[in-house]
Amino acid sequence: MRSLILFALVGVGAQLVDGALGMAFGVTASTLLVLSGVAAAQASAAVHLAEVGTTFASGLSHWRFKNIDWSIVAKLGVPGAIGAFLGATVLSSLSTEDAAPLMAGILLCIGAYVLVRFSLGRPPGLRNTHTSHTAKFLAPLGLFGGFIDASGGGGWGPVTTSTLLSQGKTAPRTVIGSVSASEFLVAVSASLGFVIGLREEFLNNLPIVAGLAIGGMIAAPLAAWLVTKVSPALLGTAVGGVIVLSNSQKLLKYFGITGGWSVAVYATIVVVWLGLLAYAVRASRAPQFVPEELEAVESEAEVEDLASAPGAEADAEASVEPVEQVVGKTGR
Repeated sequence: MRSLILFALVGVGAQLVDGALGMAFGVTASTLLVLSGVAAAQASAAVHLAEVGTTFASGLSHWRFKNIDWSIVAKLGVPGAIGAFLGATVLSSLSTEDAAPLMAGILLCIGAYVLVRFSLGRPPGLRNTHTSHTAKFLAPLGLFGGFIDASGGGGWGPVTTSTLLSQGKTAPRTVIGSVSASEFLVAVSASLGFVIGLREEFLNNLPIVAGLAIGGMIAAPLAAWLVTKVSPALLGTAVGGVIVLSNSQKLLKYFGITGGWSVAVYATIVVVWLGLLAYAVRASRAPQFVPEELEAVESEAEVEDLASAPGAEADAEASVEPVEQVVGKTGR
């Protein structure tokens, strides 16, 4: 019972982060599970099994609100599933001793990316909405993102969502919806890989999965409220720093770096982290402006919605005559 409560708390923390940032459920949950004493492979397996349900629900929600581009899902999700299966197989085949530093290293890199992105980054605008992503670009991205996600216990969102947003070719809501839908394929494939690789050990993860699911469901409404109250830049910077600090400690311990050197590393991380936090606080208080490109895209989406509404054609025809009259009057 105590373990279930602990894993539920991990699920609460991970869901709060994911609900507020739109990513990093796997990274946060895996880091917290490893810190609580769960083996690296078992932590990643539990996270991905729990994500099978959460990503399915998320995909349905995005489909209902028409946030999904199915061509992106196919080109990104299928290679992502292949990469996730390979990543799960690799992680399952490693000993606990070897898997721990590999996972810590991957999580450290992802944590550093999240830290820098949310502290110094700015939301990208749309540069070319008429150019679609090609399979040559999406397939390697999905393969790499899926492998990192399974072998590191998370990273699909930070790798794929951020990369697609930075390209500026697809509306942000479509990027997030398509990535969320394709993550279901990644979670299923990774879970199958862990079932084959871990066998009996996989069944021992069921209490962890149950705890993550319960905690995630409890925290979902709170996360929706949190995103309206806390700046994503501030929360992302805080979470990224925690991930970097906790996983760097594991790496230093594994390589036998202690004493003054370890203190110097920790001090450097803390100083940089606090500096980025201070910058994020100032940035979150500054006035925020919506890029003109995004305003244009939102206006186009509103026009499309109005055009597809019942009676829109009749309204359009009715509006032609007054416009022509006005043009005629101004022409005189």
